[in-house]
Amino acid sequence: MKIIEAKQVTKTYTVDHREIRVLDDISLSVSESEFLVVEGSSGSGKTTLLSLLSGLDKPTSGRVFLQEKDITDKSEDDLAQLRKDMIGFVFQSFHLIPSLTALENIMFPAELKRDPAAREKSKKLLQRMGLDKRSGNFPHQLSGGEMQRVAMCRALINNPKIIFADEPTGSLDTKTADEILNLLKELNDEGQTIIMVTHNPDACRDTTRTIQVRDGSCYTN
Repeated sequence: MKIIEAKQVTKTYTVDHREIRVLDDISLSVSESEFLVVEGSSGSGKTTLLSLLSGLDKPTSGRVFLQEKDITDKSEDDLAQLRKDMIGFVFQSFHLIPSLTALENIMFPAELKRDPAAREKSKKLLQRMGLDKRSGNFPHQLSGGEMQRVAMCRALINNPKIIFADEPTGSLDTKTADEILNLLKELNDEGQTIIMVTHNPDACRDTTRTIQVRDGSCYTN
């Protein structure tokens, strides 16, 4: 079953009265439990594509569907609720809240949904990631790999349908990057749908499918 689909999606920006076409007439679909890698160099449009698929941005033309429902024209409030219910995000720069502990950072999205089991779920995720002894640490007390694992726990706390990972290994050393990729692969093996953006060809191993974004167009490897 298709969990997400883009139909003839184009994205343009106007800069100094010039129209810049970042994505040009892209169509693609992602099936449930797929691990899709979107590969491309810096500035190729891959992060823009992720933003459109996840509802963080809207296409200039074309349509985006989530579980066969058109989300293109939904209000920002509706999109925010949809993301909260169905989508988890993992970013290169972690985006952890500095004043919150590892446990509190993970709990935060669940608390927004008033989930009474937020603390218990967070503890279980920390334990799974091997971070149960770091639950009381603040982000500045964690390594890069530990912060990314906390970010992954936070992405998983509301049991999302899809995880969008934007360069999740970009700021990590090779060994730690491999650990994060292995965790993503493990989640995918358990049925989690993952869409990951990367500029690193080595990150594409053990994934379901890879597409390349070049000059605003998509190519299948």
